[in-house]
Amino acid sequence: MTGHARLADIAAQAGVSEATVSRVLNGKAGVSAATRQAVLTALDIMGYERPPRLRQRSNGLIGLVTPELDNPIFPAFAQALEKALIRHGYTPVLCTQSPGGMQEDDYTELLLDRGVTGIVFVSGLHASTTARMERYHRLIDRGLPIVLVDGYNETIKAPFISPDDRHAARLAVQHLVDLGHERIGIAVGQRRFVPVIRKIEGFREAMEQLLGVTDCDELIQDSLFTVEGGQAAARALLDRGCTGIVCASDLMALGAIRAARERGLSVPQDVSVVGYDDSPLIPFTDPPLTTVRKPINAMAQAAVASLLEEINGKPPRNVELVFQCELVVRGSTGSGPLVNR
Repeated sequence: MTGHARLADIAAQAGVSEATVSRVLNGKAGVSAATRQAVLTALDIMGYERPPRLRQRSNGLIGLVTPELDNPIFPAFAQALEKALIRHGYTPVLCTQSPGGMQEDDYTELLLDRGVTGIVFVSGLHASTTARMERYHRLIDRGLPIVLVDGYNETIKAPFISPDDRHAARLAVQHLVDLGHERIGIAVGQRRFVPVIRKIEGFREAMEQLLGVTDCDELIQDSLFTVEGGQAAARALLDRGCTGIVCASDLMALGAIRAARERGLSVPQDVSVVGYDDSPLIPFTDPPLTTVRKPINAMAQAAVASLLEEINGKPPRNVELVFQCELVVRGSTGSGPLVNR
């Protein structure tokens, strides 16, 4: 009987008895919230439609405004935020910017028209030192809870969720120094962005403390946060004799590997490359990329927790929660050049 087989499948997926699945599907009492959630998750995973009585009424809409999803770290972030919001009964509305398409301010107006309960901005204009911050002041003045991820501005009375970009750069440089590299460069995005400024500060500190290099200007190359941007930056750094390249994103690191290979250099035998983010699929690159992992799940949970505090009446204030990154060593880094080789 298909109904029985289906119950058995759902029960196996959820790790509960068929009787429990039946109770949940029929809306009966006596099932814990966690068990009920496990059964609903099993239904969703297996592609079954939820019975109408089990469709939850949303606590409200939350806007998630992100950059374009070409960089795999952003869909991963959006998914982590969505999961955390759904657990608390809110409905996420994903707003993805794209060049030539709708931008952050357009989406903000649209979300306000829809009566959203709050907005999470990921790597938005708040990260730029040249953008006007009144757009955020206006939202706060009208009482809309907002949280800002990746980027910081001391004038905005809202919670900021950031990775420790300075420490991330130091971790990468330390790793390359430990491998014997002395000529190390960094490939970053445009210098008007707070995370870029912080990575450069961390890079400079590490180069001075670990190698005694006080003038790093020619070892810092800014470009775009793309494969092509990383490739262009790495070409310039290779021209300046760098044997180790720290990149401000995994995509840039893939571009740096491409730049090395187009010159007949192998990674990591001739050039070592470190990425940043540890976005999905990065462990499967060739070679598997050594990178600094950004703790997106912890950051997403903190962003949602901060937003819920505001929704529940906590007065907004300027506070930055900073999360530690960790180095993940894989195959794109190796021993530095031998002296007098």
